[in-house]
Amino acid sequence: MPFDFDTVPDRRHTGSLKWDKYQGRDILPLWVADMDFLSPPAVIDALRARAEHGIYGYTAPTDEAAQAVVDYLRQQYGYAIKPEWIVWSHGLVPALSIACRAYAKEGEGVLVCTPVYPPMLSCPVNMSRRLIPVPLKITGEKWEFDWPALEKSVTSDTRVFILCSPHNPVGRAWTRAELAQVAQFCAKHNLVLVSDEIHCDLVIDDGVKHTVTASLGPEVEARTVTQMAASKTYNLPGLACAFSVIADKKLRAAFVQAAAGLVTEVNAFGYAGTIAAFQKGEPWRRELIAYLRGNRDLLYDFVKTRLPQLKLVPMQATYLAWLDARALGVDNLQKFFEDAGVGLSPGHIFGDAGRGFVRLNFGCPRATLVEALKRMEKAVSARKAK
Repeated sequence: MPFDFDTVPDRRHTGSLKWDKYQGRDILPLWVADMDFLSPPAVIDALRARAEHGIYGYTAPTDEAAQAVVDYLRQQYGYAIKPEWIVWSHGLVPALSIACRAYAKEGEGVLVCTPVYPPMLSCPVNMSRRLIPVPLKITGEKWEFDWPALEKSVTSDTRVFILCSPHNPVGRAWTRAELAQVAQFCAKHNLVLVSDEIHCDLVIDDGVKHTVTASLGPEVEARTVTQMAASKTYNLPGLACAFSVIADKKLRAAFVQAAAGLVTEVNAFGYAGTIAAFQKGEPWRRELIAYLRGNRDLLYDFVKTRLPQLKLVPMQATYLAWLDARALGVDNLQKFFEDAGVGLSPGHIFGDAGRGFVRLNFGCPRATLVEALKRMEKAVSARKAK
């Protein structure tokens, strides 16, 4: 059954973080990472059924929820885990903060490659840990780790390496060899590897596959905390439900202890939505990937032919495009594009390495994307004509 990704839903006045930011203004919001698509029918049906139960008390993790995760990881990635390895949380941002608190003491170092999802920069600082940002590098038409810079930046009191895989915002799906090098680096420096893999199901390049970092082998698994959720893929972030997979008993105990008093029970709808997505959402996901691939290719072509002042390095995953706008010579890119009627994420919030860039969310109906690109083209052309 075909699913509808072309209808433009009206999200105004629904408490939408994405849309209410520009309430009353003619600005298309292509910033925060949620999509303007209805969630899978199977998820909507599951939430409706849970709502009709009529009691919404404190909810403990169910065996069904854990088994849904176990089955999903085995089917999608060939990664076998045990249910007791799963620790649930209200999202990956709280989980990142908990990991920093669990595995590093105050003042100790947390290594992160930038530009990167902003909470990966703020969570260590909020937990009074020392952030060590190391920029990625561009080699030809590909973003890569800068290994000499990483070796130079790691210190004797660095305790954690936060990995974004696939990477937000540059869109890399790291290869197995690259992930093995990350794991070797962490083993060499005795670092806990916190692998945020929330975009794992959003690889849009044909022939490219996501590798769960912890699946590389027992030694890697023993030092890795894998963080995932159904939220990005199935458009469920408002349900606030995520999980960490922690095979090592000591690492898992430290994580649970660090969360004590900070994280309470995940809500009932979060579990219901996750179960439905993982058990019944795959046909929808496959059509979503095809649609996102079409949006990405349209974006590539538009930038190349009609917005050559911007640059877009090829990306393999996520619905987030990382646009290099440094050639425009604009100090405040966010305001520049908002004045043109398009709300983008400013690059500087992804770290100093992101200055001069903007992030564009193309997880939207194609008509919305085309209109946004036309508005951007008009603004860039007007600036060029001055």
